[in-house]
Formats: sequence, structure tokens, C-alpha cells
Amino acid sequence: METPQPSDIAPAGGPRRVSWLPWLAVGAVAVLVLALLVYGLVGRPASQLERGSPVPDFELTAFDGSTPISPGTQLGKVVVINFFASWCDPCQREAPALEQAWRVYRSRGVRFYGIAYKDKPEDAKAFLAELGNPFSRVAMDASGRTGIDFGVYGVPETYLIDGQGRIRFRQVGPLYPYVLDEQLMPLLAELAAQ
Repeated sequence: METPQPSDIAPAGGPRRVSWLPWLAVGAVAVLVLALLVYGLVGRPASQLERGSPVPDFELTAFDGSTPISPGTQLGKVVVINFFASWCDPCQREAPALEQAWRVYRSRGVRFYGIAYKDKPEDAKAFLAELGNPFSRVAMDASGRTGIDFGVYGVPETYLIDGQGRIRFRQVGPLYPYVLDEQLMPLLAELAAQ
């Protein structure tokens, strides 16, 4: 019988322990890198685009090829910007509310701009032909970059911009009748009177 050598005997105290510290460090670095990546894609937090924030810099060509829609074309005017898409069911449901606001305020100098978000031009045009087009101009945001700059969570999303280029109202989701009557219309009345 052969005598066991010290190297053949398991260490005292049981099996070897695995240290979790290196794994925790790797996990923390991965979370930090992911957070920085998400922040880089989004640009600025949407919370910075609330009431009083300046409109992000953007330029989109209108469907009809006219002057691009940009913050420079809005200065001095009250503007409603609505992000919509033909594939968006809530956008279809809010169409009558946009139409109602447009009918009341178009003669008072308020501009309504539509931005078709991640949509195809032919689909967006068909959507507007079917449900009505309350927009002074409509542009495409096929890549979604302008929506990201605005902090759009999804469509529909509506912004009211004053004559100084500052956001005065933001509606995430459809313009329900109570939102239109209690929030957007009173602000439009106030701004249109200035």
C-alpha cells in the first residue's frame, strides 16, 4: 500500500472557496457601460424637455419639399408639433382632437406640424388622407433621431411651443378630449392672444 503524499490530500477546511469579488466588479463595469451607451443613444434625458425647455435643434424636409421644418422656422410663431405614425392605433384615435384644435386655432396663426415617426412616406400620406390632415407641414423622421432628441417615448406625442422656441406643453400619448379641453386649448388661447 502506498502512502499518500501531502499534495494528494485535500486542504483542510473543505473545498476551495470561489471569490465573488471579481465577478461583482465585472458586473458593475458592464452596468456602467450599458448605462453610458443608453445615455449616449438617448442624448439628453426626456425630463429636460419639459415645460420651459428650448426646442431641440433639428431640421426635417417637409413632404411637399418646401422649406425644412426646423426651430428657425418656428421662432415668433406658436407651434404644435405632433409625432405620429400610420401604424399607431392611438394616433388614429387622437386624429379628431388634433383636427378640432386645428380648426379653432389655424386662423389665429398657430402652426400645426406633423412629424411621421419611423414610418414610410406613402403610409403616412395614406394615413393623413384617410383621417384628415390638420398639419401646416408634415415631415419624416424615418431614423427616429429627431424623436430621440425630443425625448419621445412613443407615438403619439404632442408638444406646444411658444414664439420664443420654448416647450410650454407636452403630452405623452394621445390627446384625449379632457387633455385637449383642460390643458392644450387653454394654453393655445393664452399663447395665440400674445
